[in-house]
Amino acid sequence: MNKFFKRSPYLLFLLVIPLLGTIYQLLNNRPSKAIEMTTTFDQAIPFLPIFIIPYILWYAYIFCYLIYFCFKDTTVYLKSLLLIVVSELICFVIYFFFQTHVPRPTPAGDGFLLELVRWIYANDRPYNCFPSIHVLTTFTIMLASLHIKNKHLITTLCIHFTGTLIIISTLFVKQHVIFDMIGSMFLVTFIYGITFDLLSIWGNAKSESLYQKSNHSS
Repeated sequence: MNKFFKRSPYLLFLLVIPLLGTIYQLLNNRPSKAIEMTTTFDQAIPFLPIFIIPYILWYAYIFCYLIYFCFKDTTVYLKSLLLIVVSELICFVIYFFFQTHVPRPTPAGDGFLLELVRWIYANDRPYNCFPSIHVLTTFTIMLASLHIKNKHLITTLCIHFTGTLIIISTLFVKQHVIFDMIGSMFLVTFIYGITFDLLSIWGNAKSESLYQKSNHSS
């Protein structure tokens, strides 16, 4: 219980996510000479409304696993948030100067899944697609989870299986194209190396310095 109250204040940092979402919405209402990056591969991918479910689950996926990280390993949680913030800010700069557009189908017919697709299409304009924020944040969680020790096997499987479904769902519901996915994963991998590896090196160096000072004082 003491651990819960000690780490709970760190959850306030999650407020940065809706703030980033607000910036995204401002940029998403600015279509200007948007470029289409659709390939033959994308055209061959069928539109499958069933994938709107993992696509929408993304919202819960990000928040739930960041909260899990916070109480499991606060350092990983903070590094994950930093990685998301830095990566999204880079995306916003790209969106401002290099805006892309994804052509979307017109969902025909009735049914719950198609209604969900129409709702997403109505609330998320088909601009600012490269790199994909959906893929970027999901891949961040998947990579960061590798640093969480003593995870249950089911937790590991859920993180990676659900994350994979979310990533490919962006293609099957025609919200993104393959270059959006690849660009996001490349960006996250690059920033991930800086955020986790360099900060870990800095943390180890700081700990070693404090250890040496302690020995010197004694």
